[in-house]
Amino acid sequence: MSDIELQKKLSGEAAAALVKDGMTVGLGTGSTAAYLVKALGARAAAERLKLRCVATSQATATLAASLGLALVELDEAGGIDLTIDGADEIGPELSLIKGGGAALLREKLVWEASKRCVVIADKAKIVGALGKFPLPIEVVSFGHKTTALRICDALADADIGIAPRLRVKDG
Repeated sequence: MSDIELQKKLSGEAAAALVKDGMTVGLGTGSTAAYLVKALGARAAAERLKLRCVATSQATATLAASLGLALVELDEAGGIDLTIDGADEIGPELSLIKGGGAALLREKLVWEASKRCVVIADKAKIVGALGKFPLPIEVVSFGHKTTALRICDALADADIGIAPRLRVKDG
């Protein structure tokens, strides 16, 4: 196992240790969050923890279900005690970027419904300045053309000469 993979695994295991019996837990998306889900699944089975989990992506939901973690939809959760998710970049003074992948909207909705949030990451996520990659903006299909026009206007107002482009992943 590489140094980075070991850091991901250890951070996932440390975060899983924060979960208490009876909690509703938001489960993040990505390679580091997958280590969290595996560690939490193992812990829940060994300790017979009664948890309710809200997944931030279908991939996380599939993994969690395969490990026996009970899943609920965000609307059914009635609030989330703790959400644990990875970061895409961590900059100076612990500023960070989340949502570089394709789960941005779900991650943000789960994050906002949470009483407490914990970010887990490996040292490869640390950057001198945020912005190593184009930051996606995820929108729902309702009103997407109007939203795209507003994004174009905001970019023009900020003198940013980049036009948004549509990225479709997993539908």
